[in-house]
Amino acid sequence: MATLAQTSTPDAHQRDIFLRISAHLAHETGIQSALNAVAREVAEVLPHTHFDICLLDGPGWCVSYEVGITTRWSRRRTRTEVSPVRDILTGKVSNMICTNAMEDPRQTFEGARSEPIFNHRLRSRVHVSMRVMGQLIGTLNISHNEEGLFDDASLQLTEHLGDLLAPYFHALRLIEKAQRDAMERAEVQSREEGLRHGASRLAQAFEQERQRIGMDLHDQTLADLTRLLREVKDESAPLDRYAIASNLTRCIGDLRATIEEAVPSQLELFGFAHAISEHLEKSAARVEGLTVSLRDEADEAIDEIDPMVRTAVFRITQEAINNAMHHANATHIDVTIDRARSGGLRVRVRDNGRGISLAPTDRKSGLLHMETRARLILARLDIENLGGTCVTLTLPHDVKGARP
Repeated sequence: MATLAQTSTPDAHQRDIFLRISAHLAHETGIQSALNAVAREVAEVLPHTHFDICLLDGPGWCVSYEVGITTRWSRRRTRTEVSPVRDILTGKVSNMICTNAMEDPRQTFEGARSEPIFNHRLRSRVHVSMRVMGQLIGTLNISHNEEGLFDDASLQLTEHLGDLLAPYFHALRLIEKAQRDAMERAEVQSREEGLRHGASRLAQAFEQERQRIGMDLHDQTLADLTRLLREVKDESAPLDRYAIASNLTRCIGDLRATIEEAVPSQLELFGFAHAISEHLEKSAARVEGLTVSLRDEADEAIDEIDPMVRTAVFRITQEAINNAMHHANATHIDVTIDRARSGGLRVRVRDNGRGISLAPTDRKSGLLHMETRARLILARLDIENLGGTCVTLTLPHDVKGARP
């Protein structure tokens, strides 16, 4: 068994170790790297199987950094009320010695996050509070497999060590928090800028779409109706009621198709998969030799998300199908709805056509509209040449607006 010091004040050797610890800390800029740097010196005065610090992380929460053994304590934040060192974190006591923590009710109470104690048999444990200018910032924790290893002398050495480490780790924690806050602010600003840019692009896309619909109505439907009006007014020629009725029926069909393209009623009435299936069948009917297929491997989960997000997904999928039909010379279009490894919903449109140019200078307005819509719903859009074009839209796992 390792021999622990039996004096309450550090001797010359221990003071030299503490100086070396200070020297190590002066060169470190991160909490975990600082902990790694001093672990060997700490082991010279306090032999341990596990060594960690637990820092308060906002009201009711704490976060741990550890060396020797990696456990669940450092993988995620923990509520202070279920921490094995809650009595120190809540100010009830300033220190704690456990002869056998596996049997100590202070650490193994109901609901306690004490699995690592049992998984790694951390029997002997000594804990002290870490304070900066009188303010509690966390705890220093030393653990060993051997039972009954720590005593009052080792407790006092741990307190000396805690006093030494506290200001360093408090400063490093403040630096870490400031860096994290700065990154979060930058991310928010970037996202807001992206949304503003996306909204502007989408407004432009809406205007272009409005103009396209207007031109379609003018060049096709209005022209046909004008011609029919001239035929009806021409009293010099016999009136062919059958031809007029046939032409009117075609005009109504064209007008209905334009309306359905603008307002996806199939999507609202019957769901995403049905609406895409209808669009695929219409596409196949318009192009000779074109076959289509659809697989929904997500059990209609896409119909449970927010309607605005679902409509954007529909428009992106519709545009990908249209591109494959009009520009790829494809003979088959396949649409798959499933889940990505991240858990997020995914829609993939793949064709066997000639592929697509991905150069920025060759990007068409349709692709730009797809990218804009994807950015506005925080989705990822990937366009690849894989023996044809493959368009993959992946929604985030926690897509906002999801219905309960």
